[in-house]
Amino acid sequence: MKQLRIRVLAGLFMVAGVLSWAGARLWDSVGTLPRVPLAAPIVLALIAVVLLATALSIRTRLRAQRERSPGAKGVDPLMAARAVVFGQASALVAALVSGMYGGTGVFLLESLDVPARRDQAIYAGFSVLAGIAVIAAAFFMERVCKLPEDEDTPGQGTAPTT
Repeated sequence: MKQLRIRVLAGLFMVAGVLSWAGARLWDSVGTLPRVPLAAPIVLALIAVVLLATALSIRTRLRAQRERSPGAKGVDPLMAARAVVFGQASALVAALVSGMYGGTGVFLLESLDVPARRDQAIYAGFSVLAGIAVIAAAFFMERVCKLPEDEDTPGQGTAPTT
């Protein structure tokens, strides 16, 4: 499984932001701009909380397992892999959605004197912040579930015996 790369997420964010900004300009010139839903930052924040809670739970269970605490419940490797995949998928979607709302928010900054547009810009800004929280929680999940590196990797250390 490949690790998340901040460059890929930043690229997704930027491309989605530019396309969203251009789309918002075009859409506004033709008619009315679609609204930024109030639920967008709430849903993204909930995803971030779920990722963070899962990562903290796995970290606690791994720590108890390492310290050989009596009654320590181990971590199923398949469950940890699924958690990492969920985190990575969430981070990719959050980068895309945050870029989309970020581009719309930048367009809305031009008309903050209109109360409805100001509210939409605020919702878009909170969506971007919540998306960043999802990405941070996904990186934390990856860090928690990362396997320790082997000391003897092939090609390094002692020569293989024949």
